[in-house]
Amino acid sequence: MSIGCATVPYTYGKNIEVENTLKIRPNRSQIERGRPNKFLDASGWIWPGSLLSKLFLWNIKVDSHYIAEETENTLRQYLADNDLNNVKIRLNQYYPGDEWRRLFKNKSVGAGWRYTLGIISVTFYTILPQRFFGGDNYNPYTNTVSIYSDHGAIAVHEGGHSKDFAKKKYKGSYAAIYMVPFVSLYHEARATNDALGYMRAESAIGDQKDAYKILYPAYTTYIGSNIGDFLPAPYAYALQAGLMIPAHAVARIKAATLKEPELTDDIL
Repeated sequence: MSIGCATVPYTYGKNIEVENTLKIRPNRSQIERGRPNKFLDASGWIWPGSLLSKLFLWNIKVDSHYIAEETENTLRQYLADNDLNNVKIRLNQYYPGDEWRRLFKNKSVGAGWRYTLGIISVTFYTILPQRFFGGDNYNPYTNTVSIYSDHGAIAVHEGGHSKDFAKKKYKGSYAAIYMVPFVSLYHEARATNDALGYMRAESAIGDQKDAYKILYPAYTTYIGSNIGDFLPAPYAYALQAGLMIPAHAVARIKAATLKEPELTDDIL
């Protein structure tokens, strides 16, 4: 994928879910929220990983464990605009029972992948609940987006992963190669470009600028983590911190160039 040349105008998804896509149960909503819990909802200021995410991305809304209605509506509209009717959305919710059910029922991913990497992913979800540890993500084995940050661009980015996977015939294989060093940068670039393109097409100029300011540094963390996997922990963290400075600078320069109604074609 060519990083830096996003297609303009934005390409909306239409009828992209395959025939055997796991359907949302008739008695359940596509988007569900976890029940408020004072301790768990404060974990974004307790768990060091969440604190580091706030610091690296320079935004207190990261892993805030509070999702405003505005953020929910942004993601809801993104799903509707891209014809993503069956991806499950969990807003600050821990629901392992339903995740196991979705894993076993999700026939759009091959059984070989679901019963190996899929089981591992849901096991980690179960024993290390992100309801405390945070970390917005998309799980292709259950076709579930989990959101813990109160930021529309982050939510749309995770939705972008579901859109990317919806169009793939071999979803399990596409998910598995994410684990190969540096291959994840391709997946993340597709979701990031889609999120920025969507925010550009559908959002006010202020939200577009906020999207650049959060998603550029976020993408840089994936670069840092891929390189950092080959370094001792102290050097890996130092590398991440060092990369954040130019990432934030570039993001703010990009954001400053956005004008209404015409914007630059350069997304990421």
